[in-house]
Amino acid sequence: MLLSIRHETTYRYTAPLTYTIQQLRLSPRAEPHQQVRSWHVATAGRRNAFLDAFGNLGHMLTITGQHDEVRILAGGTVSVEPLDRGRLPGTDAMSPLVFTVPTRLTEPDEQIAAFAARHMPSGGRSASLLALAEAIRASVDYRTGATEVTTPASHALQLGQGVCQDHAHLFLSCCHVHGIPARYVSGYIDPGETEHAASHAWVDAWVEEADFSGWVSIDVTHARYAGDAYCRLAIGRDYDSAAPVRGVRHGGGTESLSVRVGVSPIVS
Repeated sequence: MLLSIRHETTYRYTAPLTYTIQQLRLSPRAEPHQQVRSWHVATAGRRNAFLDAFGNLGHMLTITGQHDEVRILAGGTVSVEPLDRGRLPGTDAMSPLVFTVPTRLTEPDEQIAAFAARHMPSGGRSASLLALAEAIRASVDYRTGATEVTTPASHALQLGQGVCQDHAHLFLSCCHVHGIPARYVSGYIDPGETEHAASHAWVDAWVEEADFSGWVSIDVTHARYAGDAYCRLAIGRDYDSAAPVRGVRHGGGTESLSVRVGVSPIVS
């Protein structure tokens, strides 16, 4: 599938800023099943490209001098091949054991340990992982504004509400209980007829099965395997290490944020 993507992020401030620095992970990953046909990132200020520890292409953005707005525009076209039951082709140089380490956002507590034992008794097989996603979707209702990007998995489970990053964090936390490698994925999805946003988060989990050993990509929010409607931006241990935009500023007063994302298939 060929996807056309446009992502506009605008920060506005009630007072002038003197300095802005942001890490941008807004460039799709080059992977065996995903090829970037064209892509651009446009901002004011200065951008320096970098490759992080997880192989994500990013840019360090710095803006100096007085400004009261930061606008970031990213977009282009990406070709994504279908996946067989979410199985990602190719091999990674990085050991999957890197993704068994809990973080502040994915640290399991007693409630999560009990949830993982109840809904994932047979360990890291594809069917079991998909069943876990279904249990998370049933236990944590999708509710925009119910949580923040700083909300840990344990709180989202207690609240019973959250969004895609909460579903992903809870899935990762349950995998940590069983020692199963699992990683966070940020990116875009062609939402089709659903009401969910085109900016999305899901997971990859490591499986060892008779006919396959490797990463399986699972959309926890929709309780299904990821496929050719998904464009991968970044991977990490959690949102913090794969966030599309993160940064700090000097000055600015009160901040308001506007994000507009559009994803649509291109029919040849």
